[in-house]
Amino acid sequence: MLELITSYYKLTTIHMIIYIGADHRGFKMKEKLKAFLDEKGYPVFDLGALSYDDADDYPDFAELVAKKVSETPEESAGVLMCGSGAGVCVTANKFKNVRAALAYSSEQAKAARLHDHINVLCLASDYITNEEAAQITVDWLNTPFSQEGRYLRRLKKINDIESKWGREK
Repeated sequence: MLELITSYYKLTTIHMIIYIGADHRGFKMKEKLKAFLDEKGYPVFDLGALSYDDADDYPDFAELVAKKVSETPEESAGVLMCGSGAGVCVTANKFKNVRAALAYSSEQAKAARLHDHINVLCLASDYITNEEAAQITVDWLNTPFSQEGRYLRRLKKINDIESKWGREK
C-alpha cells in the first residue's frame, strides 16, 4: 500500500485525469470549474450532470466520480459539488481507495491533500463562489502529499480499518 501512495505523487497533477461531477445545485459551478480547468490544460472528464435537472440526486454523480477514482487512484482525482458539499463527500467515502474531504478554503484543501492524501475534493456550491472553487481546486491539485512517516502511518491505519470493516467498492 505504501508503494501505491508513493507512486501516486510521482505523477504531476497536470497529467492526472480529473473526474468532475455535480447535482443540480452544483451544476453551474461545475460548468464554470470544468471550463477553467480545461483552459489551464487539466484533462477533465465530466461525469454529470450533463444538463440542469432540479430533480436529480447527488449520490448518482458522486458514485460515478468515486468509482472512477477508486479504480485508478494513482492516476486520477475527483472534484464533486452539491449544495452543502457534505452529501457528495459522504457518498464518495463509501468507495475503497477514495479519501474525500469537504473544503471551504485553499488552506483547508491543501492541508487535506498534504496530510491526509485526499483524492476527491468536495465543494459546497451554496457557500463558496465560482472563483473560490477554482482557486481551491487548483491549489489542491498543486499540493503534493507530504509522505512523512506519520502521515503514511495514519493512511495505513485507515486502510487497515477499511479492510477490517469491509469497505467493498
